[in-house]
Amino acid sequence: MAAYRNPGMLDPMLAGTLGAALTTWVTFVPCFLWILVGAPYIEALRGNRFLSAALSAITAAVVGVILNLAVWFGLHVSFETIEEIHLAGFRLFSPEWQSADPATLCLTAAALLAMLKFKVGMIPTLIGAALLGALYHYAAV
Repeated sequence: MAAYRNPGMLDPMLAGTLGAALTTWVTFVPCFLWILVGAPYIEALRGNRFLSAALSAITAAVVGVILNLAVWFGLHVSFETIEEIHLAGFRLFSPEWQSADPATLCLTAAALLAMLKFKVGMIPTLIGAALLGALYHYAAV
């Protein structure tokens, strides 16, 4: 039995790509506008030791949030089953190694190797990983 397709609907891959592009645009453009508008004022405040220390603390907090998100997404993409462990007020994630996705782990290792060993830039690595992931997805389907 053939799958029903509504002629007015987009292909799921195209819809996902458009959704990702729109999400990226509305997430990052306002941030960059704030940075471009506020950067001259922040640079003028660098001489103030108190404000400089506060800006350093904010930078460290932002790096921590980005690292946390990277680990969370990496675990949830690479492993099907993840157990939560609550220990001394912390929530830790323990992946079930049998549920690992070998293709995802190979793609991750290739991206790490490209960036760390061969010094390939972030954008070419991201584009290459996205193309290889899409190719794998369509080959597996």
